[in-house]
Amino acid sequence: MSQPEPAHENLEYVGFWARLWATIVDTVLVMVVTTPLLGFYYGWGSLLSLTGPGAEGWFANLVTWVLPAIAVILFWRYRSATPGKIAIGARIVDARTGGVPSSAQLIGRYLAYFVSTIPFCLGFVWVGLDARKQGWHDKLAGTVVVRRKRGPQPVRFG
Repeated sequence: MSQPEPAHENLEYVGFWARLWATIVDTVLVMVVTTPLLGFYYGWGSLLSLTGPGAEGWFANLVTWVLPAIAVILFWRYRSATPGKIAIGARIVDARTGGVPSSAQLIGRYLAYFVSTIPFCLGFVWVGLDARKQGWHDKLAGTVVVRRKRGPQPVRFG
């Protein structure tokens, strides 16, 4: 059995509340981009209606599901974080090595968000319960979210 890599004294795991704040920032940014696109395509009256065409169709699916997924994965790939995580000084790293996660890990992490959502977003709440602050999506993808140290616990990889 190999010894875990020494602790990175200058890093800490990012907890639930900071990650929730980052998610709120990201959600607002996605809405700032997607809402005008949907409004212009479907018309503002339809978009504001709960049963109007703004709630369905290929363009709505593209704008609300596909484009955000691509944007998030590209941010993770090239910046190791979404804008919300960048704002709190956090980044996603491989849980074993502390290095940059593979593209497969990042795609898996995104898809695992759906697992974390069911049931009752428990996989996201798990961040607040886990010693390494990993949500289910992090555990499934083999990632952790870290930032420069603000507390007493060092990060250990491996």
